[in-house]
Amino acid sequence: MKLATLKTEKPDGKLIVVDKQLSKYVVPDVMTLQYALDNWSSIAPELRRIYQELNHNQCASIPFDPNELAAPLPRAYQWLDGSAYLSHVERVRKARGSELPASLLDDPLMYQGASDHMLAARDPIEVGSETWGIDFEAEVGVITDEVPMGVSQDEATDHIKLLVLINDVSLRNLIPNELAKGFGFIQGKPASAFSPVAVTPDELGDDWNNCKLHLPLSVYWNEQCFGRANAGSDMQFSFSRLINHAAKTRSLIAGTIIGSGTVSNFDQTVGCSCIVEQRVIEITSLSAAKTEFMKYGDNVRIEMFDKQGQSVFGAIEQEVKPWP
Repeated sequence: MKLATLKTEKPDGKLIVVDKQLSKYVVPDVMTLQYALDNWSSIAPELRRIYQELNHNQCASIPFDPNELAAPLPRAYQWLDGSAYLSHVERVRKARGSELPASLLDDPLMYQGASDHMLAARDPIEVGSETWGIDFEAEVGVITDEVPMGVSQDEATDHIKLLVLINDVSLRNLIPNELAKGFGFIQGKPASAFSPVAVTPDELGDDWNNCKLHLPLSVYWNEQCFGRANAGSDMQFSFSRLINHAAKTRSLIAGTIIGSGTVSNFDQTVGCSCIVEQRVIEITSLSAAKTEFMKYGDNVRIEMFDKQGQSVFGAIEQEVKPWP
């Protein structure tokens, strides 16, 4: 099934059930997505019943408009971002002049991001200066129910309740100085944006396999195709492994979001899901980066289509604007 959150005066919005074609929705009695995740075993069956009726035109509905939506979870208890694609890690580290640690081959890289304000799919990217190196990062993410500490990879699979797309915006020119302090980054990672809808794994059919989503992720920058990397190919760590990693020393509360990191393939012909990768490729082949970072007025569109050409999550469409 497909779920979304309407923007309301309340910070957590209002949960809605959206049809498969992203054309209409129903407002259930459940108030928020967080409440549904907290009580998933008892609430999910009713949401599925509504979803089936909606898809078979057996209930009254409201036209779907992504501009009315907040992020599926407008604020989350926890946002953890992994880096499951080693081609991305290698290229970004090369841009910083650092080598890929051997431990990253079997031990995931992950950081804890700010989760108090998640951007909707149509919210602008507001930045204080173009000199900060504005970059998009197209990712896939999962949302979990409550995960016990020490969960195994096999057990982690059952805790994945929803999938989303993410634009994990990075300010590339601020990140190096933060990392040089040896304590992670905060200024270089402003608010992330999320797809209009969140989707249950069963909705994805065979494309969801071994806790990886095997579909291309389309990225358009200023209406030009920038990349179509396959999210299942070259994913070193599955989502079950990322959850297992995150829960090694603590439990994860329901509503935890875990990102895949920037989707990336070793095959350069599929393009890139972020600008910094393209710049590294240019430095390698041309000895200099020619692609600049985003400017005010630029726009990015991130979307995933199934094999029938149907948009799975709806599109993230954002414009870069100066912070007031």
